[in-house]
Amino acid sequence: MKQIYLIISFVSCMIAGSVTSTAQKQFHLASPDGKLSVAITVGKTIDYSVSHEGDLLLDRSVVSMTLGDGSHYGLHSRLSGSATETVRQTIETAVYKRKQIEDHYRELTLRFKGDHYNLVFRAYNEGVAYRFISSSRKPFTVASEQAEFNFPADAKAFVSYANRPETATLEAQFSNSFEQPYFHEPLSLWNRKRLGLAPLVVEGTKGKKVCITEADLLNYPGMFLYPGDKANSLKGVFAPYPKEVKQGGHNNLQMIVESRENYIAQSEGATNFPWRVIIVSEKDADLADSDLVYKLATPPTGDFSWVKPGKVAWDWWNDWNLYGVDFKTGVNNDTYKYYIDFASEMGIEYVILDEGWAVNKKADLFQVTPEINLPELAAYAKAKNVGLILWAGYYAFDRDMEAVCKHYSEMGIKGFKVDFMDRDDQPIVDFHRRGAEMGAKYHLIIDYHGTYKPTGLHRTYPNVINFEGVNGLEQLKWATDLDQVAYDVTIPFIRQVAGPMDYTQGAMRNATKRNYRSVYNEAMSQGTRCRQLAEYVVFESPLNMLCDNPSNYRREPECTAFIAAVPTVWDRTIALNGEIGRYVSIARQKADVWYVGSMTNWDARELELDLSFLGEGDFKGEVFRDGINADRVARDYKKETIDVPANRKLKVSMAPGGGYVVKITRK
Repeated sequence: MKQIYLIISFVSCMIAGSVTSTAQKQFHLASPDGKLSVAITVGKTIDYSVSHEGDLLLDRSVVSMTLGDGSHYGLHSRLSGSATETVRQTIETAVYKRKQIEDHYRELTLRFKGDHYNLVFRAYNEGVAYRFISSSRKPFTVASEQAEFNFPADAKAFVSYANRPETATLEAQFSNSFEQPYFHEPLSLWNRKRLGLAPLVVEGTKGKKVCITEADLLNYPGMFLYPGDKANSLKGVFAPYPKEVKQGGHNNLQMIVESRENYIAQSEGATNFPWRVIIVSEKDADLADSDLVYKLATPPTGDFSWVKPGKVAWDWWNDWNLYGVDFKTGVNNDTYKYYIDFASEMGIEYVILDEGWAVNKKADLFQVTPEINLPELAAYAKAKNVGLILWAGYYAFDRDMEAVCKHYSEMGIKGFKVDFMDRDDQPIVDFHRRGAEMGAKYHLIIDYHGTYKPTGLHRTYPNVINFEGVNGLEQLKWATDLDQVAYDVTIPFIRQVAGPMDYTQGAMRNATKRNYRSVYNEAMSQGTRCRQLAEYVVFESPLNMLCDNPSNYRREPECTAFIAAVPTVWDRTIALNGEIGRYVSIARQKADVWYVGSMTNWDARELELDLSFLGEGDFKGEVFRDGINADRVARDYKKETIDVPANRKLKVSMAPGGGYVVKITRK
């Protein structure tokens, strides 16, 4: 990783060697461009506020931690000194939406006497973050954390709630799948029977937005959000540490929490706690362009050049349905050889064996169903230049992690899709780190499905190539009242801010709003065919599924060829425009080729895209756009070649629930 530092530091020590707990000290930290400002007050409590060009976005919000022995970080603390520095460096990424990131921030470190901790604030042009750092040499527990986010008014928020019945207690909601649509409602109307999921976006003044999330979560519970004690306030809520767990849940592949401790985390000593992140945008498209979670994550160590992103031919969404073949389809070698042949023909890097290849309800990845001969399939795939990825339930993977990784790596398996964690308390967060580390040891890529939002683990361990934590296309196998089209143009500004999404697009059965219905074994998408194509550009997913079956793809050679060719990691990304819940346009570059994707909600829409980023020269575009009858027949599309206008203003027209995508090359 090449890094360039410009550091300016100074230390301010307190006069007379100590400060009483009642004294107050004021600090101000500005972003490099001077637009964002953080005001911090240290006294009986520690609070901060955030302003952008004079507009108050977060009012005074208290931060603290209470330890198991009754001591505190942030309450009645004795400030001993402070240090500030400016850092400017270039991050070279391994698997990401940009090849390089400019990492430019100002940092304030507050040091405290006798309490064995520091509090660090950072101000970036795009947001603010803070974290506690413990220097304790002894083990300790964290009883609770106070993370307040106090807004100056009753603003509207885009809230995704934990998906448990309203009869469930808040504690019961700590176990959930982290897959829910968004509600756009004032903070005062928050459903107090529900915990909210991060990231979460709150509207500020003058069209500005505040996105709250966390970063560098490695061995600590994840943060839910819930109304605070003040009006217009949110607070962090954290799952207590599990006390008793038992095997159960989906096909006996989960560990169900029976009871919890009276603390949220254990620590063996010195600890960097997660960053609390406040991303600020002047326009919605800025959110779709943010790198802040990635920047704040722990950098990787070691060699990850072996990690290979790519596409995946996927079996589960289409229910293993093939036609025009002379064998019975299902979880068997004939079916998977057909998938491998398809992947090889299209240049698709992987085939996944989803749930069913291991004996059901045994939670034992060494018990393979008799219809599957894995060594034979691995050898067949290798000969076709295709890698195999195996699905694994959480407990089956965790119970003998190293033996599983070693065995299947030696067989030639390339990775695991690990599913049904459905929690983010400390042991589960630590499981994600351990799984990443073990996967790296045996050169296995990891796709975390059935899990919480990413928090930067994909930077720390670039072999962790994807995360779910999204209400993806799989929901349309059973959902009857889900507006997936509106959700699709919401997540680029909220969920995707945290990192890549295992959304699993690529449906060849497409439906208008009127014609959609849920069909489990022959599922369809909402919106047009071109919308499905555009999702491969708009959505960030380094390990990207082709959710439909090879038989359907072979009937649609133009669309399939386009999908197979779209990269999954990029050299540059530019969010061109967008409004949360209405539309979005994103441009991405790989080598000398640009892809631009646009999507709209159920409103037909015309946009003008500014392609001035192309620079000088003559360019042509291979376009897929909604057909003239796409409002009636969602699969109607038109493919054409265009000359990119000399003024770089490209007019785009989309049907209701539609999309537009163009591949741009030099003439």
